[in-house]
This record gives sequence, C-alpha cells and structure tokens, in this order.
Amino acid sequence: MRDRKFLGKDDIGNGGKGSLLTVRSVTQENVAMTGAPPEMKWCLHFHEEERPMVLNSINAQLIAGFLGSEETEDWTGHKIVLYVDPTIVFGGKLVGGIRARAPRLPAAQLKREVLPVIAPPVPAQAPAAVAGVAEPAAAESFGADDDVPF
Repeated sequence: MRDRKFLGKDDIGNGGKGSLLTVRSVTQENVAMTGAPPEMKWCLHFHEEERPMVLNSINAQLIAGFLGSEETEDWTGHKIVLYVDPTIVFGGKLVGGIRARAPRLPAAQLKREVLPVIAPPVPAQAPAAVAGVAEPAAAESFGADDDVPF
C-alpha cells in the first residue's frame, strides 16, 4: 500500500516477456529509507517508466556487455529489455528480481553475415615407406588392445 520510489519486479510484466524500455539517463540516487543515512546507488531512468531502476553490479555488467560500452553516458537512447528472473537470490533466499538483456530483433531486422567459402584442406600424401623399416602391425598400434568401447 505504500508508494515505491524505484522500479521493482512487480512492475515488470508483459506476460513474462519483459518490458522493452529506452534508457533516458543514468544518475546517482539516494536509495536509503526515509530517516536512514544516505545510500547512493546508480539508477537507470527510462522514457517509458516514471520510476528509475536501481542498477546492481550484475545488471550493469550485462548492459555494458550487450551495449558494448562500460561508459553509462553511452547507454542513453538505447533500448533494453527488463524481465523478471525468478532465480535471483538475496540474503540466502530465492526472491526473484529484475534482469536486463538485449532486445531480440525480428527476423527481418537480423543482419545476415555472409562468410567466404573456404575449400577444405587437402590431406598430405603419406610418406613412402622407409627401406628396412616395417610398418607396425595393427595389434601394435596405440589403443588396439584397449577394452574401452570408445
């Protein structure tokens, strides 16, 4: 019944598919409870949401990875998907929480990479038998007497 200042897992829905959001800014916010000493954390603000999301270390690393930059000012204007991950653990308990991922593009928007055709290497010819040296018998070859079936 109380108003929350920050985005929570209950705010991310869309039938389990997550929410596609556009990063508006990344700022530091005081996330401490009223009357508690200040606790400053990085937060993501979105065009589509009123409340910011508190950015934890894992989500920051994920976003930096799929956006290709650790510089948060480079994230502005990019779309990300926030979804509920039920496997998130906090304080030793399975509580679920928000995770970020890159948006999945429709098949029509996927860039198809054309790779050059490379002919397979031609196996080298076996060297001619050296005079006076006999080829090893099949039973003498490595692993021939192994009982291992693979």
